[in-house]
Amino acid sequence: MACHFYLNDREVRTTEPAGTLVLDFVRRHANLTGTKEGCREGDCGACVVLVGERVGDRVVYKPVTSCLMPLGEVHGKHLVSVEGLCGETLSPVQQALVDEGATQCGFCTPGIVVSLTGYLMDADTAISPEGVKAALGGHLCRCTGYRSLKASARHLHEAVGTGTGIEALVARGMLPVYFLEMPDRLRRIAPAPVSNGAAGPDADVFIAGGTDLYVQQGETLPEASVQVLNRYPAMQRIIREDGFLRVGALTTFEDFARHPEVIRLIPAIRDYMFLIASWQIRNRATLGGNIVNASPIGDMTILLLALETDLVLQHGNAARTVPITRFYQGYKQIDKAPSEVLTEIRIPSFTADTKVHWEKVSKRTCLDIASVNSALRIRCDEGVIREAGLTMGGVAPVPLFMAQTSAYLVGKPMSVETVEGAFSVAQGEIVPISDVRGGAAYKRLLVRQLLIAHFTRLFPEQIRVEAFYRVS
Repeated sequence: MACHFYLNDREVRTTEPAGTLVLDFVRRHANLTGTKEGCREGDCGACVVLVGERVGDRVVYKPVTSCLMPLGEVHGKHLVSVEGLCGETLSPVQQALVDEGATQCGFCTPGIVVSLTGYLMDADTAISPEGVKAALGGHLCRCTGYRSLKASARHLHEAVGTGTGIEALVARGMLPVYFLEMPDRLRRIAPAPVSNGAAGPDADVFIAGGTDLYVQQGETLPEASVQVLNRYPAMQRIIREDGFLRVGALTTFEDFARHPEVIRLIPAIRDYMFLIASWQIRNRATLGGNIVNASPIGDMTILLLALETDLVLQHGNAARTVPITRFYQGYKQIDKAPSEVLTEIRIPSFTADTKVHWEKVSKRTCLDIASVNSALRIRCDEGVIREAGLTMGGVAPVPLFMAQTSAYLVGKPMSVETVEGAFSVAQGEIVPISDVRGGAAYKRLLVRQLLIAHFTRLFPEQIRVEAFYRVS
């Protein structure tokens, strides 16, 4: 089937393989070379484009790394390269970078312009230095440095004020007028065939976000028979139903962290996301992909494991449910047949006094692979722990649900002594190895430290850090 979409102001129909990278199509087929090819791993940001998708009567745009996105996913969408943002004069975003001297070689600049423009296209954006910093979190700029890039926030605020959003930007001449026509244009594109979320058995590869798959198999996927899973709307929703928060497996990290039900359960989820990945990657990476990837240090996997979620696997019309605590059977071994697709993650309902906390230690504070990560779900009543679900990543061949330590905590008083008692139980459950992210002894120390972090952050009035470092 031909892929039908808009690239900047131009309607495109192409029969290029669905697994072709958007980056390669834009540069080599459309000859739009403003989008740069850098790392091809989603780290540098030089290839960032905007992808606009219809949501009701409007089009919502998100910056994404085109080096990790399959062409088949842009069917029915608006793909915007830096050329599609340019007018006869510099936009305020471009002018801000010029005024601050925020470009030298210029290789990374187009992607930066795209991300900052995407930041302004959200009508809810309140321009701030913190917001600009977050928007640029997925970009590297080796020769300019970052002070001048962050300083552009002042210029953007002066140029835009509170008038963010597509309509406001078009009215100020900061976006081409054709952006106002895109809702109607996209409405006229016939949707790709969809089903109930069950993938067929003929595809060689199923692609969700692609943020890990293209890093590992980027040379072979363009020629492979792929099934792009984003065509299944039921796999992208979040609803509360039947006693569960039902989360489609294609829900992106960013959409998950912005959902009110998720924020209610995990109030600090936005802070966690800042440590996990850049905005551009969070707009692509999916919960289902993180789970099925089966990394022992998957950040969202460790969080969802602490919530003791259920996973719904589907093949054709047949579906089955597997508790995530039994899903991982060995290193990169999971309870899923090759033809099955993870379609839904079901988070149980918890009482209002349930608390959830997540921690991560990595060589870099942000945007790095964890040495050890951990999550704790806990409920305390009248000073006694009634429920607990503790997980650790990076200390076993699988994402580890600490069943023995969790059971030890239940029924114990909320006290320093209880936490100290959990140290030895936890040490008996883990089997860390030394690798490039740290030695086994170091990881054992981190397990202790992360247990302290969980309890002192969640129960600061009862448990203080100083209590664990008493000097005799």
